[in-house]
Amino acid sequence: MFLGTGSDVGKSVLAAAYCRILKDDGFRVAPFKAQNMALNSFITPEGGEMGRAQVVQAEAAGVAPHVDMNPVLLKPTCQMGSQVIVRGRPVGNYSASEYYQFKKELVSVVRESYERLAGRYDIIVLEGAGSAVELNLKAHDIVNLSMAAMADARCVLVGDIDRGGIFAALLGSTMLMTPEERARMIGYMVNKLRGDPRLFESGIEIIESRSGLPVLGVIPHFDHIALQEEDSVALRRRMERGALGRAGGSARVSIGVVRLPFISNYTDFDCFEQESGVDLVYFDGPRRVFDFDAIILPGSKNTLEDLDYLKRTGLAEGLVAFLKSGGTVVGLCGGYQMLGRMVRDPHGVESGLLQVQGLGLLDMETEMFPDKITSQVEAEVLEAAAMGGFVNERVQGYEIHMGRSTPGAGAQPLFRISRRDGLTVDFQDGLSSADGRVWGTYIHGVFDSDPFRRSFLRVLQSRSGKQEVPLAEGYSYAEWKERQYELLAEHVRRHTDVRRIYDAMGL
Repeated sequence: MFLGTGSDVGKSVLAAAYCRILKDDGFRVAPFKAQNMALNSFITPEGGEMGRAQVVQAEAAGVAPHVDMNPVLLKPTCQMGSQVIVRGRPVGNYSASEYYQFKKELVSVVRESYERLAGRYDIIVLEGAGSAVELNLKAHDIVNLSMAAMADARCVLVGDIDRGGIFAALLGSTMLMTPEERARMIGYMVNKLRGDPRLFESGIEIIESRSGLPVLGVIPHFDHIALQEEDSVALRRRMERGALGRAGGSARVSIGVVRLPFISNYTDFDCFEQESGVDLVYFDGPRRVFDFDAIILPGSKNTLEDLDYLKRTGLAEGLVAFLKSGGTVVGLCGGYQMLGRMVRDPHGVESGLLQVQGLGLLDMETEMFPDKITSQVEAEVLEAAAMGGFVNERVQGYEIHMGRSTPGAGAQPLFRISRRDGLTVDFQDGLSSADGRVWGTYIHGVFDSDPFRRSFLRVLQSRSGKQEVPLAEGYSYAEWKERQYELLAEHVRRHTDVRRIYDAMGL
């Protein structure tokens, strides 16, 4: 089990690395995190919803994601509450105090999910959440040291040296553990080291002499490996990079993603970051609207509140003006709903707002319902939509939404869904304007399909006249992701004592 001294110290990444290392060494391995709070989620082949980090770890382990790997998922819907998803299905919206009371009922769910996995795999790689020793939260803990006790796990404590205070973080966290908890510890990992590792040799001696535990690895910071991330810290880093982005004067196609307050599933756009002819920028104000060739409204965990935000900040007016000036506007899931004439929430599913007028860029209206649609789908572009520059290619993705959208008489459907959760179906999804300059869909992951993404980018190149920087024609996003797992395993294996960890586990 990888425990942390705080959030964003690298637990998820190291868990993914060891999933691949163990797989490469011949073990059947699966990830597990009892409770996750995530902006980004995924739909499993069975139609269950789980956190993106455990999906990444499952991919690294070479196994299909399953909700048992993340039995409890929290998706923030406001500043004080979250939608609670148990074994892939939403059970309601809870305030923090309500959820603390509800947690007692989840202990058996967590135990059953873990035991099912443990019965199917040789090794389970567990991940904690935030700091492992938040004393005021320990009474309600189901994800850190209490989970370690439930699984009888050997534990590694991870600290981030890049943020400073590594000695206080590692040694202080250990001091706050009970003797029984310390007995589970097999050592430390010092993560994100910048500079010469030899300069930290005295630091290793200090940690080991004061704790009696070994430092099992000092992992250098890396920029050459990219993994899908799921939390607000990762998104904030992307925003900071975007503030220095090249959009607006670049010869590359520039795509702006609106950073909504309740943004979800922004991993939909990771594929663009590896395209040689594309600049991807996250932004949150109207001043940058005209810097881009296309603007994407992403998914949202609270569509009405985020739509209201667009209107209050002037972004709504900016998007309409951007489209009229010849730009391209795309909406995915919640962003798609915002493109219509009206979004209604008569059942109070998302917030206290009963209805918010949409941007009016597509002829449809949306209503929120208490039951959530979660499914994996396969679809193809409809022939009529190909007139807007799309090719008749198949795409794969997944749906996660509470809303149902009703198109008007003049609406032009974009996709035909032919398979849903493995069953043959015939549904229309999404809408497009006749010229393809504004379109939207409920299908997450649509851009991961290489031919569709490339077709979309070629259209943007043609509209903007930015064709001097070629697209990476041979680039496969799926193959690129697999290579990242290989590079990650190589990097972490090189800088951690795998043999010593295996010995501690009796392997």
